[in-house]
Amino acid sequence: MKRSRTRKNDSASPSIKGLSGMISRACLIAKDAAFNIQDYIENSSSLALVAVKQCEKELDEIEREVDQLLPAAITEVTEPEARQLLACLKFITDLERIGDLLSSAAHGVHQLTSALPRQDAALFLEMSRTLEKMLEAVHRGFVNRDEVAAKLVLRSDSEIDRACHQVFRHHFAVVGTNGTSDSGRILLIAQAFERAGDHAKNLAEEIIHLVRGRSLRHTSRARLKSD
Repeated sequence: MKRSRTRKNDSASPSIKGLSGMISRACLIAKDAAFNIQDYIENSSSLALVAVKQCEKELDEIEREVDQLLPAAITEVTEPEARQLLACLKFITDLERIGDLLSSAAHGVHQLTSALPRQDAALFLEMSRTLEKMLEAVHRGFVNRDEVAAKLVLRSDSEIDRACHQVFRHHFAVVGTNGTSDSGRILLIAQAFERAGDHAKNLAEEIIHLVRGRSLRHTSRARLKSD
């Protein structure tokens, strides 16, 4: 006779604890990447550039580990726990992309043929600091199932968008006339930060999904921010 999977207490299964611990660590690694790219932009530190790339590698490795562990783990848990495991998969997918995008942004800065203009450097620092703050809130929201932290992430994303648009307004006309390859690279760097912010926003929505126990796919982000 087939037995339904139930638990007599609220303790999470070893699979949940293990994968959740990996996601918690991945959140902190992504946050470190955002911090290190600030150091690279501000101080041209070669160690900071290496650190950003190392964060990317560590996130790639965690994603591989999650992919390997999840299929077996999901067969051993209750339905609510299965949803938590699927959330872990969604989390590491977005966190890995954030690592890729920040590594790409750092590489773009490294490839510039002249010093990063002061105005752009200030905007990139603003974007990376905002992203670091968002990822710190993502970590807090995931570990504590904190919807308030998730909503902070949703509100903060507009700060990255605004800074990105400032970079584009400044450089778009230059690229269209006598722009250099550096102008094009700077636009790609700005876009990488903006996309990283979008992935952080996805993570915040997933946290709210975990807290509320229902999908937010058809809920507007404006409503989420105000709820």
